[in-house]
Amino acid sequence: MKRRTFLQWIGLAVLGGACLLWSTGISWIQAAVPNRPPNIIFILADDLGYGDIGAYGQKKIRTPNLDRLAAEGMRFTRHYSGNAVCAPSRCVLMTGKHPGHAFIRNNKEVQPEGQWPMRAWEVTIAELLHARGYVTGAFGKWGLGMFGTEGDPLRQGFDRFFGFNCQRHAHNYYTTYLWDNDHRIYLDNPPFSPYQRFPKGLDPHNPANYKRYQGKVYAPDLIRDAALDFIKKNQNRPFFLYFATTVPHLPLQVPDDSLQEYLGKWPDPPYLGDRAYLPHYAPRAAYAAMITRMDRDIGMMMKLIKDLGLWENTIWVFTSDNGPLYSKLGGTDTEFFDSAGGLRGRKGSLYEGGVRVPCIVTWKGHIPAGTVSDRITGFEDWLPTLLDLIGSKDLIPEDIDGISFAPTLLGKTQPPRLFLYREFPGYSGWQAVWIGNWKGVRHPLNPRRGQKPGLKLELYNLATDRAETHNVADQHPDIVRKMLQIMEQEHTPSELFPLRAIDNK
Repeated sequence: MKRRTFLQWIGLAVLGGACLLWSTGISWIQAAVPNRPPNIIFILADDLGYGDIGAYGQKKIRTPNLDRLAAEGMRFTRHYSGNAVCAPSRCVLMTGKHPGHAFIRNNKEVQPEGQWPMRAWEVTIAELLHARGYVTGAFGKWGLGMFGTEGDPLRQGFDRFFGFNCQRHAHNYYTTYLWDNDHRIYLDNPPFSPYQRFPKGLDPHNPANYKRYQGKVYAPDLIRDAALDFIKKNQNRPFFLYFATTVPHLPLQVPDDSLQEYLGKWPDPPYLGDRAYLPHYAPRAAYAAMITRMDRDIGMMMKLIKDLGLWENTIWVFTSDNGPLYSKLGGTDTEFFDSAGGLRGRKGSLYEGGVRVPCIVTWKGHIPAGTVSDRITGFEDWLPTLLDLIGSKDLIPEDIDGISFAPTLLGKTQPPRLFLYREFPGYSGWQAVWIGNWKGVRHPLNPRRGQKPGLKLELYNLATDRAETHNVADQHPDIVRKMLQIMEQEHTPSELFPLRAIDNK
C-alpha cells in the first residue's frame, strides 16, 4: 500500500470532518491549499508529423483545439522526440536519459504480448511526481513492459492505467480488449487481423465492402472517457495525466461520423492493403479524420478543466513520439498532407523529419501566450522541466541528460543547449548530434548485408538548409571533429541494442 502524502492526509481530514464549501467553481480544499502544485496534462500523439496540425502550417486537416492551445501558450520550432520510433522515444521521455544512456533504445517485442521492459532501477517522471504528492495516470499506449514485469506502468510510478500496453496490440482501433490497470476488459468487437489485403472480386469503391474492418467500440473513445473520469475523480488534488493516444498510428480506422467531414474533399483513391495494415476506401480522408477526432477529444479535456475551475492551475503539453510515416505505407499519404513540414526523412530516421516534432506548452498566467521558441529541446528535458515548473528541482536525479527549459517557458533568458544527442540502432543504425544550427548524422551503423558502415559524418547547416540537402562536412573539419567526439563520449554500448559498426571496434 502506497503511503499518503501530507496534502492527501489534509484532504482526507477535511472530507471526514467538514463539508465542502464552494466558491466560483473551486472547492474549499483547493482554496485552502493555495500552494497546491499545478496539474500536468501531457498529451503524446503517435506518429504525428511536424506539419500535421494547423499551428505548424497544416492546411487540410482541422485542429482547432490544438491551435487554441498554441495561441494561449508557447510553440517550439525545434523540439526533438526521444527517438525515431515508439518505445525508445517513450523511454527517454519517462527517464530523462538520452538514447545513448537509456535502457530501451529500439522496439523489441516480447511474446505473447508486450515489449522489452524498462528495468526496476529506472526512475521515471511518474515516480518523482508521485513522491511530490501527485496522483498519476497513464491512458493510451505504454510499450515499455507488460504487466507483471519490471516495466509494468503500475510499477513505474503510475496509480492508474487504461489502454494498450503492447504496441502491436494497438494496431487495431477496434480491438477485442483493453487493459484496465492489470486486468483485461473485453469489448464488443469481432476479432480480425489488422494486416489484410482487400478481397479479390469485390468493388474497392464500395464503402460497404470495408465494414469488415470496423467494430462497434472505437478504443480511443474509451481511453478518452477513462482520462476524463480520472480528471473528475482527482480534481481536488494535484494530478499527472499522461495521455499517450495511439492516433494517428496505422491502421487507418475512424468512425463514420468523423470520416464524413473529409469525404469528397479531394481525390482519394482506395488503399487495398498492399503495403501493410488494413485497406480503406478513402485513406486520405481517414487520416485527416483521425487527427481531427483526436483534436476533438483534447477539446473535451480542455472544456472539463475549465468547467472544474482548474485552467489556471494546469500545465498542458502536446507533442509526438516521432515523425510521420513514409508515404503510402498502410495507405498514408504524408506527401499529400506535407506531414513532415518540408523536412527530410520520416519515422525510423534521425534526419529532421523523423524526430523533429510539434511541441505546444500552455499554462495560463505563467507561460506567455502566443509565443514561439526556437530553443533546441528534447524529450529528456521534460523530466527536469516539469519538476522545475512545480517547484521541485530538489527531486531531479543527478544521472539524467535532460536540461530544464522552465526559464524559457516562463519568458526568461536561458543559455542555449551545448548539444543534443540521438542514436537509434534500428533502420540500419543511426547517430546524430545538434550543436546550434549544425547537425551531424552517421548512417548506417548497423549495416545490412551488402552495405558498408557509414562512419563518415554528414554535416548540415539547418539555418540555411532545413531540408538537409547539402552535406558541408568537407568545409568544416573542426565541427565534424567535435561532433564525432560527442558521439563517442555519449554512446554507452548496449548488449540488447548495439551499434555494431562502432561497438565492434
